[in-house]
This record gives sequence, structure tokens and C-alpha cells, in this order.
Amino acid sequence: MGRVAEAGAGAEQAKTLLPGATIGVLGGGQLGRMMALAGSAMGYRFVALDPAKDAPCGQVTPQITAAYNDRDAARELARRSDVITYEFENVDAGVAALLAEESYVPQGSALLYTTQHRLREKAAIEAAGVPVAPYRKVGSLAELEAAVAGLGLPCVLKTATGGYDGKGQAVIRRPEELAAAFRQVAPGTQAPELVLEKFIAFQCEISVVAARSASGEVKSFPPAENIHVDNILHLSIVPARVPEEIQQRACELAERIVSGMNAVGLLAVEMFVTEDGELFVNELAPRPHNSGHYTMDACVTSQFEQHVRAICNLPLGDTSLLTPVVMVNVLGQHLEGAIQAACRADEEANRLGVAPKLHIYGKTESKTGRKMGHINLLCKDASDALSWVEQTNLWRN
Repeated sequence: MGRVAEAGAGAEQAKTLLPGATIGVLGGGQLGRMMALAGSAMGYRFVALDPAKDAPCGQVTPQITAAYNDRDAARELARRSDVITYEFENVDAGVAALLAEESYVPQGSALLYTTQHRLREKAAIEAAGVPVAPYRKVGSLAELEAAVAGLGLPCVLKTATGGYDGKGQAVIRRPEELAAAFRQVAPGTQAPELVLEKFIAFQCEISVVAARSASGEVKSFPPAENIHVDNILHLSIVPARVPEEIQQRACELAERIVSGMNAVGLLAVEMFVTEDGELFVNELAPRPHNSGHYTMDACVTSQFEQHVRAICNLPLGDTSLLTPVVMVNVLGQHLEGAIQAACRADEEANRLGVAPKLHIYGKTESKTGRKMGHINLLCKDASDALSWVEQTNLWRN
């Protein structure tokens, strides 16, 4: 076990975990892996809990192999750790609550409880004084019909819990689609918890990764402009191609939310930008985020180092952008080509003045649509990096 120091005045329950301490990670996926790589460079030790025998995080750090809801395994994680964090939000909230009682979990279980449920999440965002798209709670087809009458079409019907990368949701554009959408999102469920959101006609989607330390220091990274393909994040462009005033306001809203929720660690805030410059928050993620991967090569401090700093109550790092960057995801169908391309001279990158930085996650099974890695394209102008993406054949399958 490592060294622990009490935080200064005004942070009665915040502990400062010095390098040498052990960080326990609930979840052993790529986010935990990249967190462990960043934290290990700072001198921290790690141990992960994940049911997969060869999880990405477990390839670089010790791992307890057990189900996420295994209470005995959770207690073992607590025994071996000075502080515990989680790398994805679908961790069993009951286990997180147990760990909060038996160990030091600066993120607590309340943040998980809130962000695991879209209705609770929206209420928390509104309580922070930040706008969300108009919405209604839906529990039956009759309630869906009434909600559509109130909000108008088009709308998006989503499950209140679970669902990511477009799963667990349906866009409704015409009244005759209501029944099919309800069956699709809540198949065979007797008393479903759903949320209907008014469809926002947005100019673009952006996200801000904000950090708050255990003692209350807050910093945010520059907003990323996100482009999705088939409901999966394809690429993130930084700086986002929106006016500076909108970028500043997006950071202010993200910082208001992370402070209002008393979050510790990272909180990714996804937003819609409308044609007239309004911002509506779409979703939150209480962890490192895919759209923040650009920070690994393009910022003074990466999002993963920042998360370690926040939960260990170190001073937060400088979030300044060092260079324009485009992050592009490598899915299962792109993996072989991306690895082969990285092993040969890239004349196109040299011509465009683009520096590709490949990151592979170590997942044992490559599937179409599964995130297997990403490439950070460092550049003088984002248009050059976008040209590189367009002119390769990797993302055309």
C-alpha cells in the first residue's frame, strides 16, 4: 500500500494519494489500460477488477478476474488498493456503494447512480442551471403518444438505463412509427422506464471533458467537435470548428455541471450546438471519454493523467492544447489495415504535414464496429488531418 496524506483546509474528507499508492480500477477495458499507463509513469501502482481473463487493463497491470457484482472480489480490490475508481459507468452501483463504505472511493456511488439513469441525469443537469433538450418520462405506449403530442415530432425515444453507441434508442419522425419504436426500445418489458427527447436540429456535436479534484479544483479540456458514423464516434476535431465564444461557454457549462454534482475525477459532457449558437447538453459520462483521447498526444496533460491527479487530489494539470489534432477511431474492420499502415512509410502524411500516433487497446477479439484503437493525427490545420483520413482506404469499409 502506498503513501496517503490528508488534504489541506476546506477538504475535510479528501485524501491526497502520493506516487507509490495503489489505484484500484473497477473495469479492465481500454480506458483502465490507458489510465494505468499514464498513472504508472507518475509512480502509481494499479490493480483492476474485470471478468475477462485477458482484459486490456490486465495486460499492463495486476488483475482480479471476477464478475463486477462479485462482492468478495470487490472487497479483495478494496484490500489491495489505497483508492478506487471506475473506468465505465455501468459498474454495479451497489458494489460501488459497498466499496465506498469499506474503502476510499472519492467518486462515490451517487455519481454512478445519477449518470446510470437518463431521467436522474437530466434532473441533475437542470439543477446545475444547464439546459437540456425538452423531454418527457414515458412508461407505456399511451404515455408515449401523449408525450409526442406535447413535444412534437421528430423525437428520440431512449431507454432510461443502459444503451450506448446508438443502442437502446429510436428516432420517431411520423406518428405511425410510435408503436414500432416503443416495441424496439422496450421489447417485452411490462413497465419500462423510457425517456422521450425532442429532436434538436443541431449544427454540430461537441464535448468537453472536465475534471474536478477531491478538494474541488476544476479544469476543462478544449472542446472536441465530434462526428459519428452509424451512431459510433468516428472522429473528433480539436479545436472544434465553432466560434471561440461557444467554446468558452461550453467549457463554462461543463465546469458548472462537474461542480454542481460534486463530481471527482473526469466528467465528459456531450452537447448539441444549434444554428443560432445555443447549447443543449445531451449526455454525461463520469470517466475518461473517447472524445478526449486526443489529449494523449495534443495536450500538456492527458485526460488519463488528469483523472489520476483528480482522484489522488494532486493539483490538476495544464489542459492547454499544444497542436491542432484529429482523433479517428479504429474499429474492428479497420484494425489490420491500421497496424499495417503504421509499419510502413506514410508518404501522404509527410506531404500533408500530419503526424499519425497509433494507439491499440489490446482487446482479444476484433469485431466489426468494436473500438479496437484510435489514431491521433497531429497537424498544423485540422483540414490536413481530415484529408489524410479521407485519402486512406481504412475507413471505407
